[in-house]
Amino acid sequence: MFDWLQSFADWLIYQVIGIAAESQLGVALNFFVYDVLKILILLFIITVLMGIVNAYFPIERLRDFLNKRKLYGLEYFFASLFGAITPFCSCSSVPLFIGFVQGGIPLGVTFAFLITSPLVNEIALAIFLGMFGIKFTLIYAITGILLGMFGGMVLGKLKLERYLSDWVQQLIQNKNKLQEDFETENTPFLQRLPYITQEAWGIVRSIVLYVVIGIAIGAFMYGYVPENFFERYLGDGQWWTVPLAVILAVPLYANAAGIIPVIQVMVVKGIPVGTAIAFMMATIGLSIPEGTLLKKVMSIKLIAIFFGTVTAFIILSGFIFNIIFTTL
Repeated sequence: MFDWLQSFADWLIYQVIGIAAESQLGVALNFFVYDVLKILILLFIITVLMGIVNAYFPIERLRDFLNKRKLYGLEYFFASLFGAITPFCSCSSVPLFIGFVQGGIPLGVTFAFLITSPLVNEIALAIFLGMFGIKFTLIYAITGILLGMFGGMVLGKLKLERYLSDWVQQLIQNKNKLQEDFETENTPFLQRLPYITQEAWGIVRSIVLYVVIGIAIGAFMYGYVPENFFERYLGDGQWWTVPLAVILAVPLYANAAGIIPVIQVMVVKGIPVGTAIAFMMATIGLSIPEGTLLKKVMSIKLIAIFFGTVTAFIILSGFIFNIIFTTL
């Protein structure tokens, strides 16, 4: 989907600027350029699309449907499934999260997407299948979707909407007012589009600093932290290595395709599979760059609750994986 953007980043860093592709600086800068541009483009496109949808499908209808209908948890399943088929890392999922919140989707359902999206996608599953086989791949995919479902359910029950940032609250109010004006005046689509794109561009401008800071942190870690740095601490198979793996992974930032080969090496070197997978889940599902981006959307308290809930579920998954893979 973004191959052209990767080619641009390669051309800019390796040819125009002339930094060696094998160097740590080159890897870090390439990562930075690619991810910043990708996330800003995604944010603009998704915000425009959600604005078009909201202009013709009132927010209240969707909110009332999800809140009043007895779906018996299926809304969380569908959100997690949608997260599984979108090939985004944790930071790239944030633009969709903003679009969902802006569109009036219940926060718990939105969290189900945010949790699952970086953990499970077709790229990750294809690589996982080639490295670990069909049995482990199915277990991982089902676990990732269930993790998103139950995490979203727990967070939804906590009624955390009041902890969304003032910026998001104002964004929702402005969206509701603009939609009411459109409906009252029966404004044609072509006349609505400039307002929608202007609003999308305003959102991009307001969040760009958070994107740059978050991706800069991730790029530094991606380029300069040695792959074998953590292996020495996680290889003895003790129970505490699972939570330790999660804690050590949070400062890192990588997508599933980038971290799975590292996980394979860790398993070959004797790290338990569950511990290695918990490390992978935390790397791609929890990260400082993601937290930096979410700071524009959530209060510190909500970020802490979100990270704490997901961390607990990932640690639990690591223990379960270790038990399953030991008995298989």
